[in-house]
Amino acid sequence: MLPFVPLRETRLEQCVELAHHAGQRIWSELGIPVYFYEAAALRPERARLENVRRAGFEALRAEALHERAPAGPSQQPDVGGPALHPTAGAAIVGARNLLVAFNINLRSNDLAVARHIARRIRASNAGFAGVKALGLPLESRGLVQVSMNITSFEQAPLPLVHAEVARLAREMGVELAESELVGLIPRDALKGTSPEALGLAAFDPQRVLENRLETVFQRL
Repeated sequence: MLPFVPLRETRLEQCVELAHHAGQRIWSELGIPVYFYEAAALRPERARLENVRRAGFEALRAEALHERAPAGPSQQPDVGGPALHPTAGAAIVGARNLLVAFNINLRSNDLAVARHIARRIRASNAGFAGVKALGLPLESRGLVQVSMNITSFEQAPLPLVHAEVARLAREMGVELAESELVGLIPRDALKGTSPEALGLAAFDPQRVLENRLETVFQRL
């Protein structure tokens, strides 16, 4: 999966152009078919990444395993194909705004609790706009997790999301453990809050995207 993300003065429209150019090169130079998603999608139903995976790539892979031709245009790659590359499969290339991968662990081993909270907060169930959430087990630690991709931290501020998860957990008699950040976080996503308030213990300032970029540029 290859997302192009606008930073600083770069616009999302420019990222769309880059995604389409990269997709064409991936096919022409490597022979790997490409699906486009989110802002780079060429079909409305492919704007959501999960739809591309489920209705496109996964369906096409199932056909390949059975040595059958793709069943219909909904499975066809946007560039190249129709068959998958024999070893590399397919590439999914997109353009999107910054995403925050934010997980909250619960002091419980009851997966139903995490799944209930995930359903309540995700956008597809009329929760927070821009929030995708799943309840997952952390079996080695005896905990469960509300795992989230926050695709618009402006619409779903992290403090509000964290507070709502805590409220829903309390309703079910469960306390929060620590939170986890996967990858980097934009500086603006921490406005009005702190890593400690979000349950991010021993937070490294280099996990802030702008701090990391400044460090990289200083080394150039």
